[in-house]
Amino acid sequence: MPELVVTALLAPSRVTLKLLRALMWSLVFSAALVAAAVYGCVALTHVLCRPRRGCCGRPRRTPPACLSDPTLGEHCFLTLKSSGLRLHYVSAGRGNGPLMLFLHGFPENWFSWRYQLWEFQSRFHVVAVDLRGYGSSDAPRDVDCYTIDLLMADIQDVILGLGYSKCILVAHDWGAVLAWNFSIYYPSLVARMVVVSGAPMSVYQDYSIRHISQFFRSNYMFLFQLPWLPEKLLSMSDFQILKTVLTHRKSGISHLTPSELEAFLYDFSQPGGLTGSLNYYRNLFRNVPLEPQELTVPTLLLWGEKDPYLEQGLVGAIASRFVPGRLEAHILPGVGHWIPQSNPEEMHQYMWAFLQDLLD
Repeated sequence: MPELVVTALLAPSRVTLKLLRALMWSLVFSAALVAAAVYGCVALTHVLCRPRRGCCGRPRRTPPACLSDPTLGEHCFLTLKSSGLRLHYVSAGRGNGPLMLFLHGFPENWFSWRYQLWEFQSRFHVVAVDLRGYGSSDAPRDVDCYTIDLLMADIQDVILGLGYSKCILVAHDWGAVLAWNFSIYYPSLVARMVVVSGAPMSVYQDYSIRHISQFFRSNYMFLFQLPWLPEKLLSMSDFQILKTVLTHRKSGISHLTPSELEAFLYDFSQPGGLTGSLNYYRNLFRNVPLEPQELTVPTLLLWGEKDPYLEQGLVGAIASRFVPGRLEAHILPGVGHWIPQSNPEEMHQYMWAFLQDLLD
């Protein structure tokens, strides 16, 4: 068929796709403006209630002592082959077994895996990274440096750079989003996966279109599409919005000590410390609409019944994409979003049982 004819036949589809994208972005930025108004009021209220803290975040001069706890492992840096960026990671148990690689979420860093580093270093080589843009890892400021493809290349470079051909991938929140994608495009590098509180991007897209209530639970992601304003709002009144997210009595991390809270705020309080992590969200809608993808890597999925950000219905939606027999899913009663830190004992029990055959 002549090329001109093919182009003519495809033209209506291309125009329709462009119109759909234009409509989507208009809706996204309309939602972003509404979210900005709401979060602006919240941030202003915090400032008025705590005027001594002022309108800016207080830069922390020294990191809290818990970040240098030697029982958690050795602090190292790895230069990535694909990008040349340096990623910081904490490593323990080298030589004790397979690589167990941990990917954190927002607003966290490698320290969110402290309980798992203690628990599994006797039988695995445990490695918790600071993803690019977080903690002591390099943090390019350009939004284009945080595309899903580049972030997946980081994970590949870490696995191969540490001298392994595959790993057990353990991920939470944003780390879970990356892990799902990585297992689809690099399945040979993943022996098993443990995913906590996070859905594949295509599953989240399709589910949210049918369940608008999920968009309301994730309203913050619309705010994060805007430039500079989210950084300003999150830092006001010495990062009170982030403090509330992490320490809220019902939806925060249980038993989080002041020192552990500072372990997360320390890097965010440095100049430009929030921009890298928010750039993950600024790339979320670039590839929409996404095609459904089959999930094949053996996976343990843990979900909190009381997760304020993600609906339980996502678990069933994820299961529908799996090859039969490859998914083991558990919804933990009365549990929220921060399972690795709030409910580590339950998580460890499920993980040991799931990984037992690898150790036999």
